[in-house]
Amino acid sequence: MQLPTDAVAATVLIEVVRISALPIQRGAPYPGRAVAYWTGKEAAEALALIGTLPSGQQHRCGFSPGWSVRAYEDSLDLALFEAAFCFSCHEIRMHGPAVPPELATQFFDADTPPGQALLALFRAATPGPS
Repeated sequence: MQLPTDAVAATVLIEVVRISALPIQRGAPYPGRAVAYWTGKEAAEALALIGTLPSGQQHRCGFSPGWSVRAYEDSLDLALFEAAFCFSCHEIRMHGPAVPPELATQFFDADTPPGQALLALFRAATPGPS
């Protein structure tokens, strides 16, 4: 997966969101509950893992993402980007001020070791059934 390089370098906090619905309008944050906050080494390792997700083919599910990550710089004002992951259709939708249009929709192979490792991170961060 391609992430906005400058935004990744500026990220100091990642908020992990368990998505509960799709946003009402394009570019709005995905509704849901923040289940984890990753900083420092933990944030860097998560972004590195996301960056290693191999490209994949789209599967048909209608895009029903389970988790998103919101990356913040040190001001913590506005997310640099948010990436929502659907492990059913293997689609990632990303938006935010740091996201160029060509990175907004990507497809990944969720069945590879990096895809499964990311899913395991999300599940470990989410209390209760996921």
